[in-house]
Amino acid sequence: MDIDFKKIKEIHFIGIGGIGMSAIAEVLMSRGYKITGSDMRMSPICEKLIKDGAEIHVPQSRANIKNPDLIVYTDAISEDNEELIAARKSGIQVVDRASVLGNIMKLYKNSIAITGTHGKTTTTSMLATIFHHTQLKPTILVGGNLDEIGGNVLVGDRDLLLCESCEYKGNILKYYPSTAVVLNIDEDHLDYYKSIYEIENTFIKFIEKMDENSLLIINADEANLIKIKNAAKGRVWTFGLHQNADFRAFDLKFDKAGYPSYKLKYKDQVYEVNLPVMGTHNVLNSLAAIATSVSVGLTVEEAVSEISQYKAVHQRLEKLAEINGITVMDDYAHHPTEIMASLNAVKNAHYNRVFCVFQPHTYTRTKILLNGFADSFKLADEVVVVDIYAAREVDKKEVHSKDLVKAMEERGIHCHYYPDFEGALSFLEDNLRPGDLFITMGAGDVNTLAKMYIEKNK
Repeated sequence: MDIDFKKIKEIHFIGIGGIGMSAIAEVLMSRGYKITGSDMRMSPICEKLIKDGAEIHVPQSRANIKNPDLIVYTDAISEDNEELIAARKSGIQVVDRASVLGNIMKLYKNSIAITGTHGKTTTTSMLATIFHHTQLKPTILVGGNLDEIGGNVLVGDRDLLLCESCEYKGNILKYYPSTAVVLNIDEDHLDYYKSIYEIENTFIKFIEKMDENSLLIINADEANLIKIKNAAKGRVWTFGLHQNADFRAFDLKFDKAGYPSYKLKYKDQVYEVNLPVMGTHNVLNSLAAIATSVSVGLTVEEAVSEISQYKAVHQRLEKLAEINGITVMDDYAHHPTEIMASLNAVKNAHYNRVFCVFQPHTYTRTKILLNGFADSFKLADEVVVVDIYAAREVDKKEVHSKDLVKAMEERGIHCHYYPDFEGALSFLEDNLRPGDLFITMGAGDVNTLAKMYIEKNK
């Protein structure tokens, strides 16, 4: 959907407090547009937007629709939301968040979209760190809070845009980047997609839209990305652990903290790379970031040097505290592949035991991927499962956290169910010992439990 920004002065955001919506609002505010918005409740994100000049109403209501030139709504808004209904009846152009982001991409000389099922936020954050430490002055939109840029958005010049780009609801089909980075694809968002083949086809269509002057940077290790790679009309660069990758990592090693180092081969030159974050999956993310850095004119040496300064985005294997010899971490993993990658990563740090508290995210994902979730925790010594975080869904009584616990027990995994954080906290306090790791996992509010444990034991 085309948006003529030249004819627009005021833009209203329904659900402005979301991490993606707020970032777009900040970018458009920096370009001189008047920004208004609404959300269900006030939040630090909303407070920052107000400080920067936005007008925000709480809660959402049909009365919030005044006379803007454009109305933007988030995917999290339900169709029966009274403010969205009023917007559609107003006669004003109403578009979703992805359509606005896609049109913003057209405003920049070079726009980079970081896509894939896993690793988008980390890879975007790695690139944000590299870019921020060089002469580049990019505009950055990331789906997490990165201390390096002071949050989830950095407004730079109008030449270079870097943004995390999600495939949910086919949103990537609304994007127009000059460079696309595809990290991987996996079965996810199955409340929208029917199968991995539909996800693959969505990415193929996304790449087919890009012209002959575009660049695709893609993971060579993923067999299910071959058709996506072959859909490219422009240049293709690859990264991975295989010898046929343009940017290839080899000779991986891990230090006592679980941080990897590796040799990078690019155009017959070999470089030493040291990462301050855990996991082989982050080696792949770093390769994508280094390749993308080279694509915008940085040298490999610059990218390798600056990525060593990367400090993990919040909630991605984030170390929160060490209390009485017990390490407390938080991780956003909410998919079997992500859980396995994170548990593999922390195992390299040689903790005595790994206690994982998992909060399943959405009923649909939990039901469809139940066996995958059960398999993914085999590297944990003790697993605690709390109730499912509903997010955008309604409980149809088709799946329960107890079903996941049962499936894990059948696999011989030590697993426990507690309906609330208080019960889980009591279990942890009774069983954790010095040298153990306690990590919360999930995309909901399970990190609250980690904070509860820290507060009670500090």
